[in-house]
Amino acid sequence: MSMNITLLKDLCDDYKRDIVDGPFGANLKREHYREKGIPVLKIQNIKSFNITLKKMDYVEQTKFDELRRHNYVDGDIVMTKLGNPLGESAIVEGLGEGLIVADLVRIRAKKINTQYLCYHLNSPVTSAYINSQQKGTTRPRVRIAVVRDLPIYTPSLAEQQRIVAILDQAFSDIEKARANAEQNLKNARELFHSYLNQVFSQRGEGWSSIEASKLVSISHGYSFKSPEFQTDFDGTKPIVLTPGNFTSEGTLYFNAKNTKRLKVSSYENLLFNEGDLVIVMTDLSPKMIILGKPAIIDREGVLHNQRIGRFNFLSGKVDKYYLYYFFLSDLSLRHIRATSTGTMVRHTAPKRILSNDVPYPVDLSKQQEIAGHLSWLKKQSNLLEAIYEAKLESLDELKKSLLQKAFSGELTKSKGIAA
Repeated sequence: MSMNITLLKDLCDDYKRDIVDGPFGANLKREHYREKGIPVLKIQNIKSFNITLKKMDYVEQTKFDELRRHNYVDGDIVMTKLGNPLGESAIVEGLGEGLIVADLVRIRAKKINTQYLCYHLNSPVTSAYINSQQKGTTRPRVRIAVVRDLPIYTPSLAEQQRIVAILDQAFSDIEKARANAEQNLKNARELFHSYLNQVFSQRGEGWSSIEASKLVSISHGYSFKSPEFQTDFDGTKPIVLTPGNFTSEGTLYFNAKNTKRLKVSSYENLLFNEGDLVIVMTDLSPKMIILGKPAIIDREGVLHNQRIGRFNFLSGKVDKYYLYYFFLSDLSLRHIRATSTGTMVRHTAPKRILSNDVPYPVDLSKQQEIAGHLSWLKKQSNLLEAIYEAKLESLDELKKSLLQKAFSGELTKSKGIAA
């Protein structure tokens, strides 16, 4: 099938004026930003099809006048030319006029339907082309010349409008389905946590309470030096457990980015036992998403690193898995967060963790029954989450598929949306 392809620059009246990137860094720096004034768009403000106004910066009128060549107005398209993914684009709406930074491109094309072009720029067709032209590894980018020479599938204006109408309706339906799936995912997560917190707040007959320090102690890990380990997911050396391996759900995860392995001597005396109960004592986020979250060591060959606490049981009064769920509950986490220190990086310590009062049934078999039911409920919740996460992924793939069809000439009148 033959397709009418036009370079993006040929869809503009004057491409050197209509397709521009932001000013060099020296001309627009952090010191030029103000809390109000003329809005400046940055990479973090641009998401596919949308502009987010979170963490906006502004400049004074004099600075805007100086850099007016790099302006945008409502109706322009703004695209990213740095980062991953490259080429994310959105139409400016409701901002009036402002500036873009050096890592963005403003596109003002008059010879094409703007909504059609925005869909095109966010499509896998354009994404594949941009990525084939990128430079750099850690911070991939494309030159302004690449953006100006982007090949654009340009059917008639009537056909462009028809494709936009199809995609608008399809994307609206997909977003409704996404909203439902996200709500179901949220409900699945809240189901487990609601029951978990209920267990420790509604105590019944036969329950007691004791300070955690009477049940367990917490030992610190070893302060490994960064030159001693490397990021290595597939290796055989022992893993150095870090706070980055903890999840907010009370589990551990290891991937190609967060798996640190020891390169030097093995420090075998610092190896965890499989099944050890541990807790994270440092959170790099001020939101404290993982601070105080427990986990169970689920494999061999894991080393006890600093800022990770290992529980050592002092008595048989409490079941290990029951205690794990207690430290995962809001009752424990509220105490840990309230006693934490630091601003940007938050810390807790064994003494503060162990000052928690632990409610527990005196009957050990009752503790084990509670822990067993929570484990079952957590598995069911995880299964539901997996279903809804798969649904969200399939909706994203559907959007990509529609865009692929639309801008490779497959969404013709004869084929329609089901093509």
